[in-house]
Amino acid sequence: MVKLGVNIDHVATVRQARKTDEPDPVWAAVEAELGGADGITFHLREDRRHINDRDARVLKETVAAKLNMEMSIAAGIVRIAGELKPDQCTLVPEKREELTTEGGLNVRKFARRIKRVVSDLHNKGITLSAFIEPDVDQIRASADCGFDAVELWTGGYAHAKTPRAVQREINRLDRGVETGIECGLEVHGGHGLTYRNVERIAAIPGFGEFNIGHSIVARATLVGMRVAVEQMKDLLFQYSPVELM
Repeated sequence: MVKLGVNIDHVATVRQARKTDEPDPVWAAVEAELGGADGITFHLREDRRHINDRDARVLKETVAAKLNMEMSIAAGIVRIAGELKPDQCTLVPEKREELTTEGGLNVRKFARRIKRVVSDLHNKGITLSAFIEPDVDQIRASADCGFDAVELWTGGYAHAKTPRAVQREINRLDRGVETGIECGLEVHGGHGLTYRNVERIAAIPGFGEFNIGHSIVARATLVGMRVAVEQMKDLLFQYSPVELM
């Protein structure tokens, strides 16, 4: 069955809105795991706008599921990742002015620098994933750089306004999954997925994991994190293709 990684960044966003100590994203991670999360994802940004160094350290000490650190390729962040040693690092683009990560990392453009980061973190025993758009050339470039996985940006699908645009994005993702598997990569998906739109993406064969944050955190404000995760897990179970034995 496809796995669910829960991104807890926006729990920290609520905390930082009042510059206080609650809600604690570490507590949210515990509740997410109790709800069945297969992994916990956090993004340690250069400006520390939500998750901070303390959060990262305590998450490493307490999370029992896979711990996935989203990160830029900035030297200071790479150094922290090498010291922290999460189970996985997902390299993402990062812009100061954006509300959340939009679009994918341009692996082709920055291949030389990215290869060094991948090699450095691999030497620390960390699995590497690239957050990229579902573009065949970017997927192949990711394989060439030594990544273990790619996380395909599903924002194009989530933001599509017409049935034709939706189908076009589904076709891109379908081709992207096929290409990733052909390249020997594990294929993940994420960005903009909600309880209302995850069905058609979850139904695409070949996805191994989805990373979902904002929608789960939003529902958690009404039903609690544990129940919110359980509900998303139920949807993934319902819509994911049946695996043949």
